Amino acid sequence: MTTDRRNLLKMGGLAAAAALSGCVGVEEQSTPTSSGNSDGSGGSGDSGGDTEATTEPSVDPGTAAAWYARSSAEGETLESVIEDFNSLSRHTLKGSDLSDLAKKTQSAIPAKQGPQIFEWAHDWVGDYYQRGFLSDQSGKLSVSMDTFTDAAAEAVQFDGATVGLPFAAETVSLLYNKELVDSPPKTVGEMVDVMERHHDPANGKYGLGYPLNPYFMSAWAQAFGGYYFDPSKDDMLGLANAPTVEGFNYIIDTFVPYMPKDTKYGPQAAAFSEGNAPFTINGPWYLGTAREKGIDVGVAELPTPDGGSPRPYTGISLWYFAKGMERSESAAAAGRSFAEWYVTNKEQLMANAETHGFIPVHTGLTGDADLPPAVRGFSQAVKQGVPMPTHPKMNQVWGPLGTAFGKALNSKQSVKDAMVQAEKDIRSNWK
Repeated sequence: MTTDRRNLLKMGGLAAAAALSGCVGVEEQSTPTSSGNSDGSGGSGDSGGDTEATTEPSVDPGTAAAWYARSSAEGETLESVIEDFNSLSRHTLKGSDLSDLAKKTQSAIPAKQGPQIFEWAHDWVGDYYQRGFLSDQSGKLSVSMDTFTDAAAEAVQFDGATVGLPFAAETVSLLYNKELVDSPPKTVGEMVDVMERHHDPANGKYGLGYPLNPYFMSAWAQAFGGYYFDPSKDDMLGLANAPTVEGFNYIIDTFVPYMPKDTKYGPQAAAFSEGNAPFTINGPWYLGTAREKGIDVGVAELPTPDGGSPRPYTGISLWYFAKGMERSESAAAAGRSFAEWYVTNKEQLMANAETHGFIPVHTGLTGDADLPPAVRGFSQAVKQGVPMPTHPKMNQVWGPLGTAFGKALNSKQSVKDAMVQAEKDIRSNWK
């Protein structure tokens, strides 16, 4: 998944209204503190002892650093939210939008630098926890895991540790141009009929815009009983299994003929956003791009293929608790306070849904009829899907999988042979 995968317009006034209504108050929380040293990353010292902001304002409540990697519009919204938190709370949060969050967290955290909290999808949980990058905060949280959907609560826990708090789900689904499509197709067969009518590559028209990367392809690769990686199975790798190979071939045979030749994200996304395709398969982060181009976008769950059911990978966005939480309890208190407030504030979560297409995982909102229609559509797709594995070995699957599919797509190898080689490469990397 790309770092700047979302690009939507900022909705004015989001943070000020939302900040006052959070389930976890930003001024009322008790924040136990202990001696800590300022380390230049957001942590600051304190005098020790349990404190309440309203009764002991002289005690340093701490400053936390937060790292994230967002599109420009999402980043502007988050900056506004952080400003409001800082104005209303006795804590301080300093946010930094970074272009390469993976590289920077992997270099800073082992050096005992970096943030108290950072934002990303849940697929880093297992790897980062086992590498010692994360901090278990399960005994210090004021928020119950019952606040979130089962999938979201499970995503932020590993080996009994709670390493973050979730606030949104994401997956890919079927987006359609309402000017070209009267109603979304229920089956892939119906979808093919529409694609056939609109496909005219000689005139720059296509039936579908569909970026072919492993995350986007997972729905069909796993639609017929196949899987990429499943740590619960005796053979965790499933790329070369017959049902998975069937799914990859299904993509090549059913969708590729109606797409632009360049299968990378940019050209495929542009085909839809420029009005040259009735369908795209993409995520909530893409809604703003299409709307800015004047496309009247509808969102529906993925259509059903004959003999199968689409099973896209789903992600949970969360605020991770980095190892930096353990450098200073006052800084940790600030990081927890912001994260708890952010993930429980229903008005803010709803505003994020309306503005940026975030799919709430707060149980008080997941079935809310007031959610925007597009977000409800993505919510249905999340129900179709399966969470990305948090097992550390999953990180070694993506690259070889993508390379293998590219070889099959370009007729350099059969899908079966390419995936057999991919599995050999992955197993070698695991060693």
